[in-house]
Amino acid sequence: MRTLIYTVSAAALMAAGATTASAQDNWPESMTVATASPGGVYAVYGQGIATIVSDAVGIPTSTQQTQGPGQNVVLVNNGQAQIGMTTMGPAWQGWNGELDMAPGTEFREMRALFPMYRTPFQMITLADTGIQGLEDLEGLTVGMAPRAGTGGTYWPIWLEQMGISVDAQFGPASDQGGQLGDRRLDAIIMAGGVPHPMMSEVEASHEVNIFGMTQEQIDMILEANPYVEPFDIPQEMYTSVDEDVPSVAMWNIAIANQDMPDDLAYAIVEAIFENHDRLVQTHASAVETLLEHVGKNETIPYHPGAIQYFEDQGIEVPEISE
Repeated sequence: MRTLIYTVSAAALMAAGATTASAQDNWPESMTVATASPGGVYAVYGQGIATIVSDAVGIPTSTQQTQGPGQNVVLVNNGQAQIGMTTMGPAWQGWNGELDMAPGTEFREMRALFPMYRTPFQMITLADTGIQGLEDLEGLTVGMAPRAGTGGTYWPIWLEQMGISVDAQFGPASDQGGQLGDRRLDAIIMAGGVPHPMMSEVEASHEVNIFGMTQEQIDMILEANPYVEPFDIPQEMYTSVDEDVPSVAMWNIAIANQDMPDDLAYAIVEAIFENHDRLVQTHASAVETLLEHVGKNETIPYHPGAIQYFEDQGIEVPEISE
């Protein structure tokens, strides 16, 4: 390996410092990352983003608990949060005016920053309930995590399409995990990165059954939702399973408002990818936060600053019409 030594003049260093200071004149004094409720991956991963951005970009950044991906689309689009985390389904709905919390409103001010990871749809029950699949949930009380989250958005639609009627309950994932353990819920079907903190906590204290989907159910979901893909939850994610669990997943992306300065968007994306190891230490799902996954987002246009960083790394960015 060759070591390259560069000699930089004092004048060049002064010029570079002046440029940086000038570029930061229009940067905010602080930023917020919109995440989700406690007990889920968004809260953990979002803290990783905030810490890296604070350290590497130099802007104090904190997290904000929200109802999840749908609300984050609204907050970022309206400038109430500088960075948001969302899944491709709610992003597509918001872009096209089909978001449940604001039907008819097209949220076209948001721009993608970087791909995060896939969110699989996951199902858990106590082992002695006898529940083996989605078809066994008929007539039962089922938690779906927050109503505005990915699971809370899509599970009611999909169950109705499957002809399965349940008493749906919504709330923070951490709260619903406790309700499952107390048998106030018969099962939880939700969406979140793996391993999901709530599910790991429940299986650590109870005998559980983490069950999957049938191929027929998977095919039905894929046909109706182009932004969904098949996903097998790896058996090593949970101690209570001895084989991969078949399901489906959506990709997550980090978003910002289109008015974010290009150089700031560039600096944020650069910080995330150049501190990838730190992000993985925050949560294992970040192993998928890779440049090679930039093309997984074909829904929300990338921010110009993000595009510039990707192109500087030799990454082809998908063309997405605004």
